[in-house]
Amino acid sequence: MDFLQLMNSAEYDFLRTNPRLGDRIILLGVAGSYAYGTNQENSDIDFRGITLNLPSDILGLTGFEQYEDDKTDTVIYGFNKIVRLFLDCNPNSLEMLGLDEDQYLILSPIGRELLEHKDIFLSKRAAGSFGGYAAAQLRRLQNALARDVMPQAEREQHIYRSVSNALDDFNRKNSWTDGGSLRLYIDDSDNPDFTTEIFVDTEYKHIPLRWYGNLLGTMNNVLREYDKIGKRNRKKDSNHLNKHAMHLVRLLLMGIDILERAEIKTHREDDLDLLWSIRRGDYMKEDGTYAQAFYDIVADYENRMKMATEKSCLLENPDMERVEAFMESVNRRAIEMR
Repeated sequence: MDFLQLMNSAEYDFLRTNPRLGDRIILLGVAGSYAYGTNQENSDIDFRGITLNLPSDILGLTGFEQYEDDKTDTVIYGFNKIVRLFLDCNPNSLEMLGLDEDQYLILSPIGRELLEHKDIFLSKRAAGSFGGYAAAQLRRLQNALARDVMPQAEREQHIYRSVSNALDDFNRKNSWTDGGSLRLYIDDSDNPDFTTEIFVDTEYKHIPLRWYGNLLGTMNNVLREYDKIGKRNRKKDSNHLNKHAMHLVRLLLMGIDILERAEIKTHREDDLDLLWSIRRGDYMKEDGTYAQAFYDIVADYENRMKMATEKSCLLENPDMERVEAFMESVNRRAIEMR
């Protein structure tokens, strides 16, 4: 695929004509499967990039976060926003800093400088971001399988664990003291379609309605994951599940690279045999569930990430003095551009 030729076609004229883009783009590269090396014949073509903020964004009242072109699946982030995402070790963002040289379609001197300073954004936050994304993918995978092949009582247990985990996470982020309590439990059901069912006992007084609405929304979101698909097209959805399975392993591998070697490696050429074996369904059994070997692989990489986090030379959090100095240097030059 000649990406440069494609980028220079009329379909991508917005890259050259939009006043926020053009010469202000400091980096543009391929994304998605073409970036990872897992592309197939019909894979989508995605571009991701970074553009300098306008002087009015930095000194005035305008604001800018990102430009999206849905027709071409192109997203260009403002420099100030992408820095915030980098600091959180956001996987989809850090990928832009770990492409192979020939995967960059635009790389200005400031863009090159950004790549040379990518280490300032790396920290042990990667354990939570990459590990968290991978865990979310695994939960989606297990949820989809639970809808299809688990007995009802076992499926209810699985939903219970998912809701409980979601509530624990909600409480960590949205604590509210002296407001009451909520208890989840499984008991015999009066529903003729169920043998057991999840029940809830609540006792809340004088709590903010918005907080309570968010609490209910957290539980409802988990339930929707189970209910949004009824009888699925086995072949079509199996392909989708295998893609999820491949990406959760890829995320763990990328997180391990960052924690063990402070290295962002987006193109996974050394891991393609494993990733492709998962993608084509080598670990999926005839009944649509995954073989234990797949879960052993995931567990092995999760343990390796945990060990890498404990031994990593990275700081717990980024060195903000270095980050702020670099941001100021770039934004000063962004102001001077016309």
